[in-house]
Amino acid sequence: MKFIKWNDAAIRLTGRWSRPDLLGYDSSRFINESPDFTVTTAAGSYFELGFSGRLVVLHFELNGSMEPRLHLWISVDGGAMAEAPIDRYLRVLAPSGGEHTLRVIFKGAMEMQPRWYAPQTARVAFIGADVEDTAPLAADNRAIIEFVGDSITEGVLIDADFAKVSPNAYDQMDRPYQDDACATYAWLTAEKLNMRPIFQAYGAVGLTRSGCGGVPRAALIYPYVIEGVRYVGEKPDVIVINHGANDCGASAEEYIERYGELLDTVSRAHPKAKIIVLSPFLGAFDAELRDFVKAYNEKNQSSVHFISSKGWVPPEPLHPLREGHRRIASLLAPELEKIL
Repeated sequence: MKFIKWNDAAIRLTGRWSRPDLLGYDSSRFINESPDFTVTTAAGSYFELGFSGRLVVLHFELNGSMEPRLHLWISVDGGAMAEAPIDRYLRVLAPSGGEHTLRVIFKGAMEMQPRWYAPQTARVAFIGADVEDTAPLAADNRAIIEFVGDSITEGVLIDADFAKVSPNAYDQMDRPYQDDACATYAWLTAEKLNMRPIFQAYGAVGLTRSGCGGVPRAALIYPYVIEGVRYVGEKPDVIVINHGANDCGASAEEYIERYGELLDTVSRAHPKAKIIVLSPFLGAFDAELRDFVKAYNEKNQSSVHFISSKGWVPPEPLHPLREGHRRIASLLAPELEKIL
């Protein structure tokens, strides 16, 4: 067996991972990250590893992690996905020798655990892996679609029935079992469009308010992976924004002002990307948002697109279950196809 580091050529990162190798930090100045591993706190982020042989031993940094630990999806060669809590070492055994591709996805975590400011207690900190040998990864030339949103986009409470493991259990303790980024409208829409998904979505975050786990409001976090660490990964071709479920306590004027702030930030970061504003699923600010996008385009000579989701799913439950997410994806994908 030989060890390969997280930034080895046999490993591909998709999503909002820290890249200290690209930023060229002085390792003595690290606060929120380390050159020894790559970090993500955004559910839906994943890595792929090309290996030869049967056994892979994944290495993760767990300093500061808390119970319940976040959950991962693990699959080999695109086969069935197995759910596992993150641990210091995870062994994966392929069914046969030869060349394989391993994929590991951040499935979900407890919302309330710190995920922005150091020390993050709900993060995937991937160090590398022991492999018998490496194997080349097949190129993935699909366009990249980024979803920017809140707990709905993150996949919170998709499996709400897996709650209350005991009569006195704190509901947040069950969240890794209830949440699933891969069952969201976002992941499903990307699959329908044959695109690679990137997520920046955190529970309770809005345009006008901060969220769970100490995560600041949407416009302030967009350029970053975690506090102080800029996102320097692959650039998205399409960006879908869905914010508003957590902004119902704000006035329409404040909501629209903050939306403009986020659009300015996104546009500066990715001037070539197609940007889509998807109205909140509960129907809030739908007309105001449509008018705002039109005015924003006229003012900035831009081409931001607006899609109304009003009436797609019932307002309750606030967090759609699996079937609700499938319905949203079935309606959103055709609308995106018209734009793309």
